[in-house]
Amino acid sequence: MIKNLIFDFGDIFINLDKKATYIELEKLGITEISGEMMAVANEYEKGLISTDKFIAFFTAELKIAKKDLVHAWNAVLLDFPLTRLAFIKALSKHKKYRLFLLSNTNELHISWIQENWGIKLFTEFKKCFEQFYLSHEIHFRKPAVEIYEFVLNENNLIAEETLFIDDVKENTISANALGIHTWNLIPGQEDVTQLFSKKELLF
Repeated sequence: MIKNLIFDFGDIFINLDKKATYIELEKLGITEISGEMMAVANEYEKGLISTDKFIAFFTAELKIAKKDLVHAWNAVLLDFPLTRLAFIKALSKHKKYRLFLLSNTNELHISWIQENWGIKLFTEFKKCFEQFYLSHEIHFRKPAVEIYEFVLNENNLIAEETLFIDDVKENTISANALGIHTWNLIPGQEDVTQLFSKKELLF
């Protein structure tokens, strides 16, 4: 029986355009991203380097202005359908399940969301969850199993009583390896608001 629900953020609640950053960089004449750049981006998402160091590294490597880098980096972030906010607010009010958010994200993205949504809406959303885990704050990043172990241990959750919803197959595979039930949601074909119509998810 499911007692705990862990939700991803991007393409579960906020819509993403995962190619947008690369498209914006291509407009600036940048067509290749090195392995070192990807490693630095991952370190940034784990909060192991500061935003200032992240920006300094990429502006130097790509030879672009800070404003162009930040614009390209945040281009991935799209809209937040209010039907999803209504869904999670109703679920939180019902108090049948313990609700958690677990997201690979970073300071620049969260700052954009807070500014774009407004602090009131962001706070309203965040308050729906018992814990709001962002990779740059907890220093773990999906799909590493340590991030799921962290959430389970910190909150005394039993894996078999927990459902994790994420749009990235690699993430749900690693969570499932610990015994956590998973829904690998396919953006554009499924929506988090359909959660309870998915009978195979043990509801």
